[in-house]
Amino acid sequence: MTKVDYDRALYYTHRSEWDNLLILMVRTKDHFLSKKIEMFLHSYHFEKDYSVIEKHLYGLLRYIDHASAKTADSLVMFG
Repeated sequence: MTKVDYDRALYYTHRSEWDNLLILMVRTKDHFLSKKIEMFLHSYHFEKDYSVIEKHLYGLLRYIDHASAKTADSLVMFG
């Protein structure tokens, strides 16, 4: 897995570029990232309770942080 997907997900989320985030969700090979994006976008568009939206947003951001760190660690070990 490349770190580019995680960087893009973070950038698109920060800039509220939901269309690009949706495209990334479909194209990424990381199934967990895809699912986190899907859950966030679904709650963002359909949920009325802001705390649910916030929960999914923070879940997505935590996963991006975790996966980026693991990808960086593996690059150091095998690079």
